[in-house]
Amino acid sequence: EVQLVESGGGLVQPGGSLELSCQASGFSFANYAMTWVRQAPGKGLEWVAGITLGSGGTYADSVKGRFTISRNNDKNTVTLYMRDLKIEDTAMYYCAKGSDGFSTRDTYPRGQGTQVTVSS
Repeated sequence: EVQLVESGGGLVQPGGSLELSCQASGFSFANYAMTWVRQAPGKGLEWVAGITLGSGGTYADSVKGRFTISRNNDKNTVTLYMRDLKIEDTAMYYCAKGSDGFSTRDTYPRGQGTQVTVSS
């Protein structure tokens, strides 16, 4: 059974930084792309970033240059480092498993999420 557990969210001021982590289990992590998506209150799911099995990262224009996705295949974790956070980054953040090693925009299955709130 695929299990994805996100952590690292919290309250941060505009301009601050956070690092989200996703612990994966139940599948051969190194063989799959992984994705971070988010959902702001009252809005739909938004793709944020994805990483291939070879650690090639792709980003939404809204976060490019501010967010960095990485993976550790030894620990089965995928990390999203976020800097220069903006109020509009406030959302529930989810990690999701790709359907193969290169599908970096899949949104399901995903974990329960971790809340990021950017506020002064």
